[in-house]
Amino acid sequence: MLILTRKSGESIRIGDDISVSVIEIRGNQVRLGISAPRSVTVHRQEVYEQIQEQNLEAAQVSLSDKALVQSLWQKKGAKIPAKETSPEGKSES
Repeated sequence: MLILTRKSGESIRIGDDISVSVIEIRGNQVRLGISAPRSVTVHRQEVYEQIQEQNLEAAQVSLSDKALVQSLWQKKGAKIPAKETSPEGKSES
């Protein structure tokens, strides 16, 4: 971790496109201004962790969800691919 000392009004650069400026220091709080391209997401740590948690939850698929999707496909008349079998003869799903 790189540790820098900056005073109010001073900045640091990250690469060519990101600038972090110390806007104000009040007691034990520091206000930072971050200038970055729109393609770079900037979040507070606790918000970033919540986003990661929610992404993991959204990626989980339960067996009941899978059965629901299959039943909806069947109602629409779509063909559901047969279960594939592995070389050992066990079905994969």
